[in-house]
Amino acid sequence: MASLIGSYSLFFGLGCSLLVVFFSLKDLKNLNNLDNKILSLTFLQFLLVVLSFFGLIISFVNSDFSNLTVFNHSHTTKPLFYKISGTWGNHEGSLLLWLLVLTLFIFLFLIRSKKEPKKYRILTILFQQIIIIGFFIFLIKTSNPFDYIYPVPKEGLGLNPILQDPALAFHPPILYLGYVGTSIIFSSVLAASVSNYITKEWAKHIKQWVIISWIFLSLGILLGSIWAYYELGWGGFWFWDPVENISLMPWLALTTLLHCILVLEKKSILTSWVIILSIATFTLSMSGTFLVRSGILNSVHTFANDPERGLFILIFLFTLIFLSLFVFFFFHKTDKKNTTSFFLLSKETSILVNNWFMMYFLAVVLIGTIYPIFLDVISSQKISVGPPFYHKLIIPFLIPFLLMMAIGPKLNWIKSELQNKFYLASFFVISLFLSFMIIRMLEISILINTVLFASAFYLFFITLRDFFIKGFKNLAQNIAHFGFSLLILSILFNNFLSTEIITNLKVGETYQSNKLTINFEKIEKKKMQNFEAIIGKFNIKNESDYIEILKPELRIYNQPNIVTSEADIKTNLFSDKFMTMNLVQNQEYFNIRYQKKPFMIWIWFSVLIISFGGLFSLLKKRYES
Repeated sequence: MASLIGSYSLFFGLGCSLLVVFFSLKDLKNLNNLDNKILSLTFLQFLLVVLSFFGLIISFVNSDFSNLTVFNHSHTTKPLFYKISGTWGNHEGSLLLWLLVLTLFIFLFLIRSKKEPKKYRILTILFQQIIIIGFFIFLIKTSNPFDYIYPVPKEGLGLNPILQDPALAFHPPILYLGYVGTSIIFSSVLAASVSNYITKEWAKHIKQWVIISWIFLSLGILLGSIWAYYELGWGGFWFWDPVENISLMPWLALTTLLHCILVLEKKSILTSWVIILSIATFTLSMSGTFLVRSGILNSVHTFANDPERGLFILIFLFTLIFLSLFVFFFFHKTDKKNTTSFFLLSKETSILVNNWFMMYFLAVVLIGTIYPIFLDVISSQKISVGPPFYHKLIIPFLIPFLLMMAIGPKLNWIKSELQNKFYLASFFVISLFLSFMIIRMLEISILINTVLFASAFYLFFITLRDFFIKGFKNLAQNIAHFGFSLLILSILFNNFLSTEIITNLKVGETYQSNKLTINFEKIEKKKMQNFEAIIGKFNIKNESDYIEILKPELRIYNQPNIVTSEADIKTNLFSDKFMTMNLVQNQEYFNIRYQKKPFMIWIWFSVLIISFGGLFSLLKKRYES
């Protein structure tokens, strides 16, 4: 019954979309207030999608295996929490979640844009409904989460065990709030272009949506990174995996857009940047979601396995891209009064330079992510682009980027002079000296690493000074920049100070090195609801005879029958002790991986600080110069 209600709700929701388009086009010629039918239908559309989504949740909770999606991704022994989170832990359910947030955001947009011009509001509704209708058709025709299966199986196939984790349960919804928020920005900028409304007033209005999307996208990436760290056993926070890159690319574009919006809010410049970045951010968000959910990143042959779904994805994406390009080239009018060149030393110039850096970083990540896909399609050669590619191309440009982040906010609008800025030079000398001493102690390559550390310390010291000197002036910006400097420093120390030991041990054996002793004391077995756990007990003894006990696990799930490795992590303010174990096939040995990862908690904490900077900017009463 729940599946039936959910399925019919999708069809009725699509009907509401068509009615919203009809009444919007009809109301476009009317100069009076927005027709109340549009708001009512938009709210009804949202309620229908909510009903459909809860219908899918109920089907999962009740283990209704007559529903094909439930059969493929659930099992009767699965804990209730993961039955619920399994609703969006699959392709069909995740797209329904996308649709839910899409309809929620357009309803909230209508409520919060009452003071905006009517033509702009209606055009935004029309562009947003094009996206929503596309999702309705995609769901109903190729990815229906309510397909019926007969005869009804007694058991389901179960959810992938690595997805049965609290962090991953919250990661997709939060990430999608960031992704789908960019759809409102996309629809809004197209509507504003058509109605010639790319102004300071529009920038103030749309800024809240940019910040909301940016906050949720940042937090979503953070949760995904934390999950991968302790669940996949990689032992790190970022590995330039294609799925990771898919979420990073819209974040880079959205961060650049946020700075451009702040400039547009002050001065009517960078309008072309704002339009292009708004289009690019949404395109990257939607492309990323489809690429991950369609499996293209894992294998381009997903298109061959499901040509109907792949073809729809391509047509829908290209339709939106061509629509946005058409609007940009035919409706965007550049105000010649505001296209004067910038002075070299000005806040506008610093933001523009940082925009180019961010676009360069975005291009590197984009090429590294999609090049293997195109190569596989063209020549059937499978390659992977790893961390060395990104590090070699990004690190040299990261140095001037950090320096510009430190100096740029100190400049004035229009024209600035570096008078009475002695502290800028002083902090740079201090940063350079401190970095040189640290690099000497670490005994690594001096030149590039000294300058890299110095630029990160420089941004750190400058933003830290601003907290004491400026107080609440530009506080949101200072918080975000301080968090970013802390992130870069934490990453650098984590990268250069991490240690790793990989060895094979039997129960009762001991590994010994100059600085560390690992004793494999025993194993224990534990029966849980849907898996059996083999828990190893290890005593880690360092030079000072301090003993730490770590208990990594092997979990044997009953449905699907998969063995996973669960890391044990001991965290303090300075470092993480990280251990995983895996059974060596056909032997009594266990493969043991022990890592010491400095400043891991500061990496997570710094992203929270960055997000809080955005939240503070959203909540404060007015924009501060």
